[in-house]
Amino acid sequence: MIDLHSHTTESDGTLTPRELIAAAVAAHLEALAITDHDTFAGYDAAVRLAAAARIELICGIELSVKWRGQTVHLLGYFLDGAPHGFRTWVLQALEAREERNRRLEQSLNDHGIAITLEEVHRLAGPLAGRPHFAALMIQKGYAANTQEAFDKYLGEHAPCYVPRDEPAFVEAVGQIARHGGISSLAHPGRTFANRDTFEEHVREMRGNGLHAIEVWHSDHSDEDSRFYEALAGRYGLRVTGGSDFHGANKPSIALGTGRDGRLNVPRSVLDRLRASASWPSAL
Repeated sequence: MIDLHSHTTESDGTLTPRELIAAAVAAHLEALAITDHDTFAGYDAAVRLAAAARIELICGIELSVKWRGQTVHLLGYFLDGAPHGFRTWVLQALEAREERNRRLEQSLNDHGIAITLEEVHRLAGPLAGRPHFAALMIQKGYAANTQEAFDKYLGEHAPCYVPRDEPAFVEAVGQIARHGGISSLAHPGRTFANRDTFEEHVREMRGNGLHAIEVWHSDHSDEDSRFYEALAGRYGLRVTGGSDFHGANKPSIALGTGRDGRLNVPRSVLDRLRASASWPSAL
């Protein structure tokens, strides 16, 4: 069993890289991809730990990109051999995230929410996002729970929402491909609820260089996975799968097995994926 979608404390997970590798060992995983948002810091910290634990570690990343005016998440794999230029490009996305956080801090302050970005980073670590703002708002009594924080303040239709400058889908897919990686559309079931129109998106994304679809995910039912797998086959796309593990931030999702133990991504998925990549694995 493998898991190609996980997060550490270097983005919005609650396990350190060391703890995540220990969890992978406990879950009897053969291979694990660390796919933190906009950073390789979690992967970098885990490389030697994974080797010592005999866990095959895949260098991954999750990027927020713009597609037809909406945000979609793109997974990138096998980027450990990529030149320094790709990491420089990723840093630009990280800087855009931090600029958005500064504007979000100001917007919340303007609406009477006394929160500082420094406080958010103390809670979140180096990479902060709206879930961390929500957690601090709950701590300070401005919201009862995360849903209320987003509904009243942080969500796209809420008064404090601040849009983020994100790279275009075509640019991100191109950057991943140029540096020897494989791009996969993350959790399509969460992003595209309408299956009738989703096929049109897939066709166009494929034409713009997309390599794969995340067929197996904790949010997908068995029926969903069959649908996405068939769609991938029709358009010659590779398939990926992972739990989207975040630790205590998503307590219902277990590493490797996802929600309610429904996930079981076979090793053959990784073998076929690697065979089509330009760069070897890190192990």
